[in-house]
Amino acid sequence: MGRSTARLIAPLTLVMMLSGCALALRSPSVAELKYNPGRYQNRTVAINGVVTSSWGIPLVPFKLYKVDDGTGEMTVVSQGGRTPSKGSRVRVKGRVSDVATFGGQAVGLHLEQTGISFKR
Repeated sequence: MGRSTARLIAPLTLVMMLSGCALALRSPSVAELKYNPGRYQNRTVAINGVVTSSWGIPLVPFKLYKVDDGTGEMTVVSQGGRTPSKGSRVRVKGRVSDVATFGGQAVGLHLEQTGISFKR
């Protein structure tokens, strides 16, 4: 009885671990993030796209840039490192956040960058 139970539990545990990894890093479109921000709030996602604008102020600890994936633009807040220049193709990983919610609408929806890779 113990061996047969272990044979059932092992595959189920593996499936649960793999599905958990898949849920850990999603790659939704910017349109999906904007349409359903509550689903992704405080979750780590990745977006791919082209930087449409970037700016930073010297001596201010964060920089901002916008990424367009073809479905819309998303503002990204970077706490350090180099800010990508306009026209760069990037994959940005980060946590979805907003400034506030009014009437069920997210205000200031943005991605807090945790990682970035540049594409050619």
